[in-house]
Amino acid sequence: MNRIGFIGAGNMATAIIKGIANSGLGKDAQIFVTDIDTEKGRILEKYGATFLPTSAEIVKECKYVFLTVIPQVMPTVMDEISSYISSETVLVSNAAGLSVEYFKSRTNQNVKVILAMPNTPLLIGHGATAISYAHPTSESEVSYIHDIYSSCGEVALIPADKMKEIIAINGSSPAFIYLFAKGFIDYGISQDINEESVKRLFAQSLIGAAKMITDSHHDIDELIKMVSSPGGTTVAGLTALNDGDLLGTIDNACNACTNRAYELGK
Repeated sequence: MNRIGFIGAGNMATAIIKGIANSGLGKDAQIFVTDIDTEKGRILEKYGATFLPTSAEIVKECKYVFLTVIPQVMPTVMDEISSYISSETVLVSNAAGLSVEYFKSRTNQNVKVILAMPNTPLLIGHGATAISYAHPTSESEVSYIHDIYSSCGEVALIPADKMKEIIAINGSSPAFIYLFAKGFIDYGISQDINEESVKRLFAQSLIGAAKMITDSHHDIDELIKMVSSPGGTTVAGLTALNDGDLLGTIDNACNACTNRAYELGK
């Protein structure tokens, strides 16, 4: 029986616990959770989790310890749990910007660490999570965590030294996509088109376009060309986007995101 603990009972913990509970993994797992907000922690009992009052108790009870708190809170959490971490403990950090070296410096050089960068669509089972790990974490331990995140979306294993750069790609990108969507939805409403119709049509266009990227075997430039009839409406719109340096703006946003991750990791 795998004993899995969560320090922090926010959206990420909720999504992951729901994924475990709704998959075959739940049959062979005992889940524990703690949070400074007792009421929020106890809400997760409806998914089979057991609430414990302190972070230290989570570490004492569990092999796999998910650190689902924001980076600014992590020093306090590590102070509370470091003396209880054993050679069997596997720390799974969801905190942006914090490296394997950070956790080793707060515990010991032999601590097992898996870094994960999930996103909020895990809440509906369609998340995207990047994970990496460092010695002495075993392949079987990494595989188990991979399976947990797979229960609520797609997972990719990437090098540990790219975990800050990946944040813009999947961790923060849903917010960027929502802002992009807002522009189209606001435009439709301004043209006196029913808001619900605009949302449904644009959202389905996002879903369809995403599936074309993953399933059509065409590269991005080919996909753009497939929509762009010479002299047509799409070309006119693309010209306006290029004149506004859309790609440059996206690059700036990604770099700002990465730079902030490095700042948080100091």
